[in-house]
Amino acid sequence: MRILNHDELISHGNVEGRKIAVEILEAAMQASDPYYNTRKLIRLEDGILYIGNPDYEANQDIRTGVDAYERSSIDRVFVFGAGKGSNRVAKAIEDTLGDWVTGGVIIAKYGDENNLQKVEVVHAGHPVPDENCVQGCRRMQEYIQQAKLTERDLVFTIVCNGVSSLLTLPAPGVELKDVMEMTHMMQIECGAPTHDLAYVRNQVDAMKGGRITKLLAPAKMVHILAVDINNPTVAGVSGYPDLMYRNVWLHTMPDATNAEHAIEVLKKWGCWDRVAPSIRNILQNPNAVPPTLSCAEYEAMDCRVFGIMPIESGFMPTAMKMAAERGFTPHLLCRRTNIEASAFGGSLGRISQLIETEDSPFQAPCALFSMGEMLVTVADSKGIGGRNQEFCLALANVIAGSSRTVAVSVDTDGTDGPGGRFDEEAYALGCNNLSGGVVDGYTAQEAKDAGLNLFEAVKSHATSAPLWKLKSGVWATRNISLNDFSMVLISK
Repeated sequence: MRILNHDELISHGNVEGRKIAVEILEAAMQASDPYYNTRKLIRLEDGILYIGNPDYEANQDIRTGVDAYERSSIDRVFVFGAGKGSNRVAKAIEDTLGDWVTGGVIIAKYGDENNLQKVEVVHAGHPVPDENCVQGCRRMQEYIQQAKLTERDLVFTIVCNGVSSLLTLPAPGVELKDVMEMTHMMQIECGAPTHDLAYVRNQVDAMKGGRITKLLAPAKMVHILAVDINNPTVAGVSGYPDLMYRNVWLHTMPDATNAEHAIEVLKKWGCWDRVAPSIRNILQNPNAVPPTLSCAEYEAMDCRVFGIMPIESGFMPTAMKMAAERGFTPHLLCRRTNIEASAFGGSLGRISQLIETEDSPFQAPCALFSMGEMLVTVADSKGIGGRNQEFCLALANVIAGSSRTVAVSVDTDGTDGPGGRFDEEAYALGCNNLSGGVVDGYTAQEAKDAGLNLFEAVKSHATSAPLWKLKSGVWATRNISLNDFSMVLISK
């Protein structure tokens, strides 16, 4: 089970609705585990290593099919990567290849499991990078340099969501604190989407933008991307041509960012005059940083690339199918949100009210689904919470009194926001980060009876404590992030 507090979540309020919602949520979160898809990509049969799966190939890829390697043709096997839940992909590689694996380094988020035998795990900060991110990158560089890779070595790289924070090594002349302040300013204070932030971060970093792939040459490389690389609404790319010419955040692939665009993005969000002088200087003198990886450089290398989380078999189809089996007509509202979480939650609350009273725009029983990455602009607030939690509480305020509506929203990686010590009971149990929440028409009254102000919780971005006290905060195991998953169930 990925949901660790299942019984508490279904113990109150609209119990029957919560049972269905949590059952669907558990199935969706299970479908977000890349371990099993990695095992479908990499197979060891009769001493021969097979790498490839047509379901994971990029459309129009110039290299297709399954590659086969006898053990005598490979000297060493290494694993390098970064991202939330990257340990699950590395675990699948270790379990498949056993003593074929020589070693490697991955950088995972604090709290991610470490049960690897050969591959080193460095835990580091996300969404704001910290010193451990830098130390992880330096350890990776040191490991690669000492290995003296050759054409007879095979390297698996792993990229998962969160890589842009975890894979942080500021370029010479830029201090880590400058990158930390810029990240906090743009993403947390201003609410800039990760895609925009990537244009800046890639230009002031020594590992991003495919630079890590340059370090790995001339080894054979298999780039494992824990996303759907054929769906632009999921990863921002659609097929091989986009991976070559439009990618900005899959950091083992060619990079499409440049200093001029980075400056435009900083000005767009009102941050150009606020970032550290070192960042402005390096953007105005881009030759001070080694160039990112180009398409020509990449295609001259011995590389394969696979997106192992195709959306057709992922968490959303799993959830929609299960909702239909439970009698709820599923409707997918959007794949990319990029909207303030509380505003989105309030809007879906109003839509669910309209369905309840007028059977419009959909007829009950139905299930409304959305995915993507919601935003929370916190300014200087210090509250502990997350975008999915704000979505839930904002929606709960709107549907107060309803006996028919239940909603869930989580970040599929198991961590919604930076987290922290939001409740002493939760901390004693080992929980310092919620994945999201489950709410219904009784939640607002339960909060009132407990002396909790949900409006103030959303306003101050301190949503974790009240959700936990109301037994409505989802506590889940860690894994990769496939962005946010939201579902609203409206019964007959």
